[in-house]
Amino acid sequence: MATDLILEPTTLAIEGMTCSSCVNSVEKALNGVSGVRASINFATETAHILAPADVSVKDLIKTVEKAGYKASLLQDSQSVTLHSKKSAKALFFAFIFAAPAVAISMIMSWHHRIDMWIIAQLDSFGIAHPLYSATAWLVIALSAPVVLLVAWPIHRAALRNLTHPTMDNLISLGSLSAFGWSIYANATGEGDVYTEVAAGVIFFVVLGRFLETRAKARAGAALSSLLALGSKEVTIVRGGFPLIIPIEELQIGDEFEVRPGDRIATDGIVVKGESAVDNSMLTGETKPVDVRPGSPVIGASVNHNGRLIVRATRIGSDTELARITAMVISAQGTKAPIQRLADRISAVFVPIVTLIAAGTFAGWYYTGSTLTQSISVAITVLVIACPCALGLATPVALLVASGRGAARGIVLREPRVLEVARTVDTVVFDKTGTLTQGVMNVQNATISRAAGSVLGNSFATLVNEQTILSTAHAIETQNSHPVALAISRYALGKSLKSFEVTEFSVTPGSGAAGRVNIGMQSPVVLIGAPAAIAHSCTEFHPEIKAAITEGQSAGLTVSVLAWDGVALAVFAVGDELKSDAPATVSALKAMGITPWLVTGDSSEVAATVASIVGIDSAHVVSAAMPETKLAIVERLKSEGRCVLMIGDGINDAAALTAADLSMAMGTGTDTAISSADITLMNSGLGSVIAALKLAKKTLKIIRLNMGWALIYNVIGLPIAALGLLQPMYAAAAMALSSLFVVTNSLRIK
Repeated sequence: MATDLILEPTTLAIEGMTCSSCVNSVEKALNGVSGVRASINFATETAHILAPADVSVKDLIKTVEKAGYKASLLQDSQSVTLHSKKSAKALFFAFIFAAPAVAISMIMSWHHRIDMWIIAQLDSFGIAHPLYSATAWLVIALSAPVVLLVAWPIHRAALRNLTHPTMDNLISLGSLSAFGWSIYANATGEGDVYTEVAAGVIFFVVLGRFLETRAKARAGAALSSLLALGSKEVTIVRGGFPLIIPIEELQIGDEFEVRPGDRIATDGIVVKGESAVDNSMLTGETKPVDVRPGSPVIGASVNHNGRLIVRATRIGSDTELARITAMVISAQGTKAPIQRLADRISAVFVPIVTLIAAGTFAGWYYTGSTLTQSISVAITVLVIACPCALGLATPVALLVASGRGAARGIVLREPRVLEVARTVDTVVFDKTGTLTQGVMNVQNATISRAAGSVLGNSFATLVNEQTILSTAHAIETQNSHPVALAISRYALGKSLKSFEVTEFSVTPGSGAAGRVNIGMQSPVVLIGAPAAIAHSCTEFHPEIKAAITEGQSAGLTVSVLAWDGVALAVFAVGDELKSDAPATVSALKAMGITPWLVTGDSSEVAATVASIVGIDSAHVVSAAMPETKLAIVERLKSEGRCVLMIGDGINDAAALTAADLSMAMGTGTDTAISSADITLMNSGLGSVIAALKLAKKTLKIIRLNMGWALIYNVIGLPIAALGLLQPMYAAAAMALSSLFVVTNSLRIK
């Protein structure tokens, strides 16, 4: 009986890949393991793998090693920055030997002097010297360390990849051919010497890879910063005393200390202290957030000016930082559709180039050219055709984009969103938590002393703002309804008196009631919906009626407070609109994107919000259940629209999944975040525009990179085959081509 296979994610650091053909080799080897799905990122030199539980990390590493490369777990790798000291060392030795070899070969006036000096030295030792060119032997000697030692990793990789040729095969074949032919030609006097070409080719290849690794390190700087944010130690509080322990030993529920200037060790809730916290590295918001007991805090954020005691609520891989990092790494390990085209080209590119080089040699040689000239042209073809630029065109741009996005609180889940973003023409907004803050607050409070005159003289001194708000707090603080919590918070901000409540009760949909002891009097206090309170009250005072009408017309939730059947106060409660919501909707319209509002709220609330932010009333749907939101997204798609859905709640998850492109607010539920293509860690809506612009710019850069890589080879190969380019200059052109792609991608930053 078939069972669903559970695949576990693993990320390996791969060493030894030099081109997109290497990527294909490693990917093919890993995907050849039963049940394994692997995707290789050339820019980060990592393998993102989903494997069955019975396939161990050791098995995966052995598979990579059998393919001719080295591998280790990403967290165990010492080369996260991608800038290897080996490449710098190889470049140094290549330069000190290749530079004099090239200089001696190119400066003809030196040749006679060097020949005479070498012959004189041999004569002084009585050594016979049937040398056709002493200078050439000196150049061969200088080139040998470069071609045989510095380039040994290239030759070794070429040997391992004989069955699936890579760029290393081209470079190895080209340099060894030039070096071997030069020794033969100088020993027999039958041709020109090209050893300086072999040395020059290797030097430019090593230089290109060195510059690539430095540029890729810059491209991956944002991810490196994320990886470095995690705390190594934490100061927990046990028995009233601080104790420093490794972060791995921290448990959920532990309370830990955060001093001013320190990073918060993990996600948690503040239990003691007040401070301002900087979340900019995770959310992109530059403004510090004030926190106090009960406030949630994010691990890796910086505590500014007060000592905090925080209770850990999430640790390890469950933290916000770990989740963001995992999504970034996953996005970088996933291939965009445009990259798969490059992969298909690269898979057949090296064998085709090898055949072209052989055909070029045969064409030149059998049409009367010398053996030396024919070999030189064939070597040039081999060298210039390196598919490095093609392999780097997409992954480096994605690496920079995902890092740049993460630094601004925009987390891309997978690269395909880049291609979808440019075609979006419709955006569907949820309201609560998306266009609004997602927290109910009292927008307006009306307290009527005139209405209190009905209560009589015994209440005359008690009908005032402080006492009325104190009774509201006394009742609502015992109620968990969002509107009650909003009224309680509002009242708490005033100078309150503490009153005892008895006979408390809650009627769902209507309100709450209780007898409140306010001194000499103990009125029955009711607070709830106007219609429900009206049944138990005398006629509302005109001031109360006006406040109710005003609140309801504004689309707010209205609650009325009454003492002993007399209405004294009106609280208009609503979810505050995000300050940048109107500007965001306006910017989307300017980009040719039509906004929709689909919300579970009432038609009055939906209409009010839509009017304020600038959404056409014809594009507003209220009282929408989750299945309604899904149906609207699917209907818009069936009309040929490319739909972007933006939401934050569990009720948005189905619509987020169905949309062509989806964004979830980072302040929303885990379900919404896991369903979305892009997570916006910043609570503001400006990130929506920033994410779309980032996606469009990245796709533009990728297309430019791909165009350059293809044009370079289309133009370069014929030039090389026609003998219009020297091998050494071909190597320089190849290195500069790859460097162009990397540096062009850095423009995204």
